[in-house]
Amino acid sequence: MKIYEYSYTNADDEQVSLSDYKGKVMLLVNTASKCGFTPQYEGLEALYQAYHNKGLEVVGFPCNQFLDQEPGTAEEIRSFCQLNYGVSFELSQKLEVRGETADPLFKYLTSKRPFEGYDMTTEGGKKMQGFLSEKLPHLLEGDDIKWNFTKFLVSKDGAVIKRYESTVDPKEMIKDIEALL
Repeated sequence: MKIYEYSYTNADDEQVSLSDYKGKVMLLVNTASKCGFTPQYEGLEALYQAYHNKGLEVVGFPCNQFLDQEPGTAEEIRSFCQLNYGVSFELSQKLEVRGETADPLFKYLTSKRPFEGYDMTTEGGKKMQGFLSEKLPHLLEGDDIKWNFTKFLVSKDGAVIKRYESTVDPKEMIKDIEALL
């Protein structure tokens, strides 16, 4: 399958086909409102504001699989994101991103861009590796999503170009996004 064959249900309970984004660069992110990485919403919104008119689409996929850090309803999540971070990009209904129950889109994304490990030259990478190794070692197995705010960059022709782990700040993706636009 190609990425354009997948769809999601948005926060308004409407089906959205990724084929609607053909010819655009996509940044697809699993999100959570009660996570240490939640402030990344601000950076994701900044990317969206800076590059949307040039062809960037950002879609957040709320997920509650990591220590129950996304307990709200779709409306509560959207309200939280808008009030606290000014989020105007699309949010989906809550879904699962890892394991047997993972949404097919995330199974596809992780099959195209498997886990390559955390960047151990950064403090964030060392902390996440240490935290997961000590507290939740099973999450480090395989290529599934490891934590909230894992990001996938998709080119205008639908190729999954890069996976950024949760420790990567959105501003660190600017060069890659600009190259694809």
